[in-house]
Amino acid sequence: MIRAGRTGLGRRDVADVLGMRWSTFGKVKPYNVDGFPAPVSSEGALVLLWDLAQVVAYRDGLPVPAIPAVDDDQDLLDRREAAVVLDVKPRSVDSYKNDPGLADHVVVVGGVEHWPRWAVRAYGAARGKMSAPTGRPKGSGDMVPRDLLPGRIAELLDADPAVTAAYVVDVLGVAVGTAQRGLQQERAGRIVALMRAEPGLGVEGAAERLGYPPAVRRAALKVAQELFGNS
Repeated sequence: MIRAGRTGLGRRDVADVLGMRWSTFGKVKPYNVDGFPAPVSSEGALVLLWDLAQVVAYRDGLPVPAIPAVDDDQDLLDRREAAVVLDVKPRSVDSYKNDPGLADHVVVVGGVEHWPRWAVRAYGAARGKMSAPTGRPKGSGDMVPRDLLPGRIAELLDADPAVTAAYVVDVLGVAVGTAQRGLQQERAGRIVALMRAEPGLGVEGAAERLGYPPAVRRAALKVAQELFGNS
């Protein structure tokens, strides 16, 4: 969670604070270095977040300040943390979040939706005891709506450029073919964007810079070549 009064950072934000180019950041992965501040995102989160004050202190070689341990009404909670407060499954929060009681207070940090602890508590109190919505097959995962799928896949690629279709299927509850096509399109789009940003860089070089393993490159490269050729 993002504690009250603190500022959360996504990967791109961390790269900016450290003064690193995004492509370099993805290759070096400074957050894996011993001594780098631990993420403040919830356990099991797909997208990692860090605390601004801690990252700045690390960058400047100063003692890293501790994260407050006491809950505050202004803490920002992600879907997993909100689910704990509401005593429901995280996928239930996905259905509740469009209610004005939560939607009017959403705060997006590093591409991840958060809600103030007080708003989550108020929403829970207004609804009383809640249970997970019915109608979804057991074991179907979150079954992400098609219009939200590209964004969720992008989050997974941000977290791990080598993410597999099988993992996407397991996490997002989509069909194998849908996962494969989504990954191909997102990877291809990123390859083309990097090639446009760095003229002279070929598709193979861009794929390598982005951290895509050889096993998943072929399909993405074909789509990228088509996109770049038509641009």
